[in-house]
Amino acid sequence: MKKKSIFAIGGALSAIFVIGLVVYGNSQTEDAKQVRLLPDDLQLVAMGKKIYDVNCASCHGRDFKGEANWRERRDDGLLPAPPHDETGHTWHHPDDLLFALTKYGPAKMIGDGYQSAMPGFENVLTDEEIIASLSYIKSRWPEEIRLRHDQINQSATQ
Repeated sequence: MKKKSIFAIGGALSAIFVIGLVVYGNSQTEDAKQVRLLPDDLQLVAMGKKIYDVNCASCHGRDFKGEANWRERRDDGLLPAPPHDETGHTWHHPDDLLFALTKYGPAKMIGDGYQSAMPGFENVLTDEEIIASLSYIKSRWPEEIRLRHDQINQSATQ
């Protein structure tokens, strides 16, 4: 099977964002509308580190570097886990969408038979644990990236 670049599937990635916005309109994810990451809450971030280490680090790395060649589909057609540091695209998405992607998983968010190695964690983690793990990730970003992410959040609420 020929590997495809992540850029060749830009439409699917854009679909995550659009579908994520549409999903927020239904009652199933009403709770996601109010999601705000709290990277300066030291207790929440400490809890988030423990959750991340147990549930996320095996794919995304304890150093947030993700899997090798994360922009290219593997032989099984799935994309490797992207980095969660400033070199990845995690910070390009608003808090609400990061929460929904983590809770429901990309396959459920995109639908239409989309396949992803990333599971949804809605039956594994509480909403608070998801927010804690994402807050931990954000707490590790350089200040400039955190500020840019805050601007993305601001734009998403307008």
